[in-house]
Formats: sequence, C-alpha cells, structure tokens
Amino acid sequence: MFKLSTVTVNYNGGDFIVDCIKALLVESNGVTLDIWVVDNASTDGSKEKLKKVFTKIHFIENKENRGFAAANNQALRKIKNEYILMINPDTRVEKGTLNFMLNFMEENSQVGVSTCKVVHNDGSLDWASHRGLPTPLASLLYFLGNDKFYHLSDRDMSEAHEVDAVSGSFFLTRKSVLNKVGLFDEAYWMYAEDIDLCYRIKQEGYKIMYVPKVQVLHLKGASSGIKKHSSEISSATRASKQRAFNAFYQTMKIFYRKNMAKNYPFFVNWLVYLGIDMRQFLAKRKMAV
Repeated sequence: MFKLSTVTVNYNGGDFIVDCIKALLVESNGVTLDIWVVDNASTDGSKEKLKKVFTKIHFIENKENRGFAAANNQALRKIKNEYILMINPDTRVEKGTLNFMLNFMEENSQVGVSTCKVVHNDGSLDWASHRGLPTPLASLLYFLGNDKFYHLSDRDMSEAHEVDAVSGSFFLTRKSVLNKVGLFDEAYWMYAEDIDLCYRIKQEGYKIMYVPKVQVLHLKGASSGIKKHSSEISSATRASKQRAFNAFYQTMKIFYRKNMAKNYPFFVNWLVYLGIDMRQFLAKRKMAV
C-alpha cells in the first residue's frame, strides 16, 4: 500500500476545497493518505467547515495570505512520506488516478515530477499542465498565437511523455527530490513557482512527465477569480483579484530574471520585460487572463 501526503492551499475555497478533500478520500483505496491543508486567512467560512467535516487532517492556519509557494512550503517542511502531491482546492481527482500515478512513479525512479491529464469543466485540456520553458522565442510565438513551443502542442497527447513543466494543480513529486533541489521559491507569491521548481528539478537530471491515461477535473481560477472561464463561480474579492492579477505578470519577470536573462543579451531581455508590461496593460481593463 502506498503512503501519500497531499498538500492543498486554501484561500476562500468555499465548497470547492471540501469537495476536493472528499474526492481524495473516495479515491484513496489502496493508498494511505496523509492530508495537509494550509489556510491563507480565509474569510468565507471554508476553514471552519473544513475543521468540522474533516477531523483527521493536518490543518495549518495562517493569519495572513502568505501566497501559494510559502503556504505549500509550510506543510512540505513537516511531511515525512516519500510521495507528495500538491493539489489545488478547485481540483477533483477521478477514479483510479491516485493509484495509477503512484504506480507510475514507483516504476520510473528517474521521474522527479509527474502529472496526469488535467481538464476543465468543459472537457478541454488545461495546458498549464503541459508546458515548455518560457524562452523569448516560445513567449513571442505564443503571443502571436503559436503555442508549439510554450504548450508543446505538437506532442502525442495520448501517450506519456516528457515536458519541461507541469502545473501546481496536480504536482506529484518525491520528498527525496525536494530534499535535493529545495522547496518552492517564496519570491513567487502566486504563479510561476511551479515552473521554477520544475526547472530546478530538471536541472538535477530528473524527468518531468505528463501521463494522460488518468485525469483530474480542474475548475481553474476559482480562488483567484481572474481566469475568464471561472470568474463567475469565484468568490474572490476585488482586492484579492487585483493582487492575483498583478502577481500573474510580475512572476513572469521573476522567473525570467532568475533563470533566463543570463542567457540573452540586454536588448532581448529589455524586449521581454516590455512585452510582459504590454500584456498586463492590455489585460488590466477586464482584470482577467
């Protein structure tokens, strides 16, 4: 029987996080679950409901919203199990997913991180779970409508294969890997911390794998409120939407400056930062990404 620790960061997750934990428990057949929830000062009653419904989970309660990276790290520092799954509160695991993914990791020791197929409520693929690195070329082509390099859209999406980065919505890794490369970089308040960690894991020689044989449902953006397809179901306040919106673009700069800029001349870096600022300016009126 596998032992799996799960980490979910909650910020005004409403019933979404309750349903997320329930789904994990339903699908825990053959898996010993060690569930951690880190609450980032929720005000919607979700933390109280979690404590009432789930009496045997680990619960860390913050007095302020510390962001995604820092909150995850609070739990990750305490976890002892080898297999660790970071999973978003607006995510639902489907039948057979946990066992299949844990078996995949067990049989492939060179894999540092894996994810399953992550789909939206309409059945479309969440491409954030299947990414290449945001190099200047990949970013430019993506901006122009070609996602071949950023979302690796030319791959065979029916078979397991290697990618550069996966989403923190379903991020299955190993304690031994995190011990070697470190935890999430807390310079990222929200967004891009998953790409950064994948980048460091891959630099250590591990594989990042996309495994589409099983899947989870992701009601993406329910907590932040800035995703177009989920804005209507989000309970996020205008202030929290503004902070998430700013973080979405600023973390692009943090990642690029930390990991990419040294590989390119000044004028290329200047154009990249200008492009990020332009995209933020154009999206600001609708406050959606």
